Amino acid sequence: MAEHRSMQRAALLDAARTLLSEGGTEALTFPALAERTGLARSSVYEYFRSRAAVVEELCAVDFPVWAAEVEAAMERADSAAGKVEAYVRRQLALVGDRRHRAVVAISASELDAGAREKIRAAHGGLIAMIVEALGELGHEQPRLAAMLLQGVVDAAVRRIELGAAEDPAVVTEAAVNMALRGVEG
Repeated sequence: MAEHRSMQRAALLDAARTLLSEGGTEALTFPALAERTGLARSSVYEYFRSRAAVVEELCAVDFPVWAAEVEAAMERADSAAGKVEAYVRRQLALVGDRRHRAVVAISASELDAGAREKIRAAHGGLIAMIVEALGELGHEQPRLAAMLLQGVVDAAVRRIELGAAEDPAVVTEAAVNMALRGVEG
């Protein structure tokens, strides 16, 4: 029984990822989840009390995997600047991944305070990964620099997600250059 519930929950989360990546938060509805998984709509409520609960669980499951990929890319770098570059490049490479698209599609306004805090803490963990490298590069306030760097990454993610006029590779190169050289170009 527990294994069956676990498999159903995983199927619901997978369906939620697909819905979010295809149509954003508006597409994530309990009727759509039921249709994608073959469950009755009332059965979906047995697993999740609300759409926000689905989103919260997706973040809890997917964000650590995504962060581990970023961390692994940074570990392969042989210098502080290489770590910064890997931090930016890996996050932007993940933009097309369904797990990442689901996390990006989430509207924090739909979540309760507890869920927003969990997501904020997860992002804090991502930022913490880069603080040491920024300190090695000579930043006097590496934590502040890390938060600002994540802002550059977030802006590049939005640019890529929106299908901006620039090719994603151009956006990635611009973000890496901004991370490593600021506005010098």
